[in-house]
Amino acid sequence: MSDFFYLIPISLVLGMVGLILFLWSLKNGQYEDLDGASERILYDDDMPSQ
Repeated sequence: MSDFFYLIPISLVLGMVGLILFLWSLKNGQYEDLDGASERILYDDDMPSQ
């Protein structure tokens, strides 16, 4: 039973860290262009090797 006194605060801290990192990534535009990466692979901009 005394283990819960350690596990509950640790889980709350880890949850808050995860929430803060998620909100930070939203603020910095991490999820702005969801289709760009999937369509970028279709364009071949590489120079052919000679």
